[in-house]
Amino acid sequence: MTATDRARELAIAAAQAASDKVADDIVAYDVSDVFVITDAFVLASANSDRQVRAIVDGIEERLLEIGAKPARREGEQEGRWVLLDYIDIVVHVQHAEERTYYSLERLWKDCPLIELPESVTNGRSERPAGSVATVGAEAEDVADEFADDADDEFADDAEVAEDDRPAAGLGA
Repeated sequence: MTATDRARELAIAAAQAASDKVADDIVAYDVSDVFVITDAFVLASANSDRQVRAIVDGIEERLLEIGAKPARREGEQEGRWVLLDYIDIVVHVQHAEERTYYSLERLWKDCPLIELPESVTNGRSERPAGSVATVGAEAEDVADEFADDADDEFADDAEVAEDDRPAAGLGA
């Protein structure tokens, strides 16, 4: 079984609305073979709580224009991970830290991607939409960069400390 045409329409509209609000890493999965309660999941990331809320508002406005209202909303108060349940689709808008930590793509990696328009995915991420485990890889890249900077700083401190030592035979 595949996602219904209505679910695909809603998923694409939600993804476009998220893109319009400058969401990152937008991806849509056809989960109809895995879940009986919904046909598609849409994931999007934001860099701040305020942006999460703006993306959610944009998605709700866009889907309302095509006659869809969420049956349920969760997480809006915290603004870190908001779930919008439209029955046919479920939209997850997550703060980038939550997206990395929970790595939902890992759970649905075997589900087919719903093809999104190029305007949705173009320029929003350095990785192709839907690639699995790269959210975690991006976090690893940041951690590696931080570790390299720390190593460089430690090496600089060690050189300074070495230069500050008294010469052999001098002093106590």
